[in-house]
Amino acid sequence: MTPSYGGLALEIVVPVYNEEAVLERSITRLAEYLTNDMPSTWKITIADNASTDRTPMIAARLSDHIPNVEYRRLEVKGRGYALRDAWSTSDAKVLAYLDVDLSTDLAALPPLVAPLLSGHSDISIGTRLGQSSRVSRGPKREFISRSYNFLLRRTMQVRFSDAQCGFKAIRADVAKRLLPHVEDNGWFFDTELLIIAERSGLRIHEIPVDWVDDPDSRVDIKQTALDDLRGMVRVAGSLVNGVIPVQALYAELGRRPIVPRGRPSFFGQVLRFGLVGIASTVAFALLYLILQGPFGSQEANFLALLLTATGNTAANRRFTFGISGPEKLFTQQFQGFIVFLLAWTLTSSSLAMLHSMHADAAPNLELLVLTAANVLATLMRFVLLRVWVFRAQRVRNHTRRALLPVGNTVR
Repeated sequence: MTPSYGGLALEIVVPVYNEEAVLERSITRLAEYLTNDMPSTWKITIADNASTDRTPMIAARLSDHIPNVEYRRLEVKGRGYALRDAWSTSDAKVLAYLDVDLSTDLAALPPLVAPLLSGHSDISIGTRLGQSSRVSRGPKREFISRSYNFLLRRTMQVRFSDAQCGFKAIRADVAKRLLPHVEDNGWFFDTELLIIAERSGLRIHEIPVDWVDDPDSRVDIKQTALDDLRGMVRVAGSLVNGVIPVQALYAELGRRPIVPRGRPSFFGQVLRFGLVGIASTVAFALLYLILQGPFGSQEANFLALLLTATGNTAANRRFTFGISGPEKLFTQQFQGFIVFLLAWTLTSSSLAMLHSMHADAAPNLELLVLTAANVLATLMRFVLLRVWVFRAQRVRNHTRRALLPVGNTVR
């Protein structure tokens, strides 16, 4: 893992705020591990976010007595501020950050940074949600973490599994290009960075980690969750409106496929669309039966369609029509939502007609009528997706641009 060019290979930033109880023990342990087990050059930076306890004094003493430990003081709070400040001025090849409690087993640090030092990947993150990860934490935090990451994957259509683990690294050249486009300076900072990176075609490497929950964590879970939801809405809007130049970043930094994916034949599209439709119909039926009791027929129909339509559009985009990458992603999702509204109008009308003829229709009869209506809606959806949302011209233009060298334009 030693870089061939020489110089500083790795800088690890540890953001802190009023951490006098654990700071000295954690930094000492981290420095000892790096000295004994990290084969490349390294530096630790303690990034103090306006602490008001003894943290500044302890951090200054550590930087004086432990080699390769530096102390930076900021007069504003926020993990994002700390990382932005330290990473923007670093001369290391790879930049990383760890939570001060060192909840993640440090044995995962070499495999975290190795793909970045070798040039194989652009960002590397630890995941507590991998099959081989070993995690010790309470059921409340486990539920919140899994729910947040599930919502993130379904709404933002990202592929990384754990956005919140405080164990991440990034190549310095990549960080310098992405940081100006990251607005958040709090806990949502690294989630926003990952979303932009993936939309820009960068390779995000995940490693399973062993993680032990810190019982003394002072993170306001409710406030953080609300901030994260607001951040997701803001980033989605920025991507749709083109505020974040993901296409320019993709052209400069993105990793293109060696062989562009071809568009499936018409028969292949029909077959794949049918498979997606079967899965969507089964999911709709199950969701409707679950939601019909607490919400009522029309509301259950709307919610079940909304949930399945989002997944249906994403599956058809990639599986049926062979489209990948960030181009027109949110535009196509919006167009898919319009198709969903048309399908909902068709199914809700059929339900209203049933109730006008049989006011006390049983749920099984309602489901039968809705299933028949969904068959018609499915045919309509395929036609609209093929000739409007994912029409062939967009795919050819996308593929052609992906193959152009940086700096060329289509004439």
